[in-house]
Amino acid sequence: MGCARQRAGQALIRTGLLGGSFNPAHSGHRRISLFAAEALGLDEVWWLVSPGNPMKPKAGMASLPVRLRSAQKVARRSIIRPTAIEQQLGTRYTVDTLSKLSRQHPERRFIWLMGADNLAQFHAWKDWRRIARTMPIAVIARPGYDAHAQASRAMSWFRGFVHPRATAGSWTKWRTPALVLLRFRPDRSSATALRRHHPDWSSDFPNMAVRDPVTRRPVI
Repeated sequence: MGCARQRAGQALIRTGLLGGSFNPAHSGHRRISLFAAEALGLDEVWWLVSPGNPMKPKAGMASLPVRLRSAQKVARRSIIRPTAIEQQLGTRYTVDTLSKLSRQHPERRFIWLMGADNLAQFHAWKDWRRIARTMPIAVIARPGYDAHAQASRAMSWFRGFVHPRATAGSWTKWRTPALVLLRFRPDRSSATALRRHHPDWSSDFPNMAVRDPVTRRPVI
């Protein structure tokens, strides 16, 4: 209630949410975030650095402080704010994270950002329809995944809720479910390729507590 009163009569902070392991963060994450920010008129983009992605193996996963430091390095001097807020929220699944963030931050309007590769298997996410009803979704093209995304079970469900790209800047006025498809020149950077090229990348960052830029709490 305090935040709501404080911002009474003021514009809500338009905030994009991009989730992932960021193992490590790379230029592709940055480029799609800044592209989405321009297309959607965002004030900030939060990178939700996952404590542990239920859909990815734990083997080869760097510690959370290391991945957060990696994200901070890639995001510096931009409107991107990497955060391990899911650790503070105690959430494991995206649906629970987005629900809590929406309740705890009434001063913000959130939109979920994801690549076409995630849309292709979105139907496998826990309570994916509830995610779609929690906040608008912007899907960003990713090389090699667009055809799978268009043919996916989730996209079949979304057909009647897709908004034209030209109206992307008006997303705060949309009723959910709402989805917009964004396309830009592809960036083929990938965390998998970076790990293959530099298997010991995590050694470039100290594996010790780091202060979260959003919550201001230490991440251990």
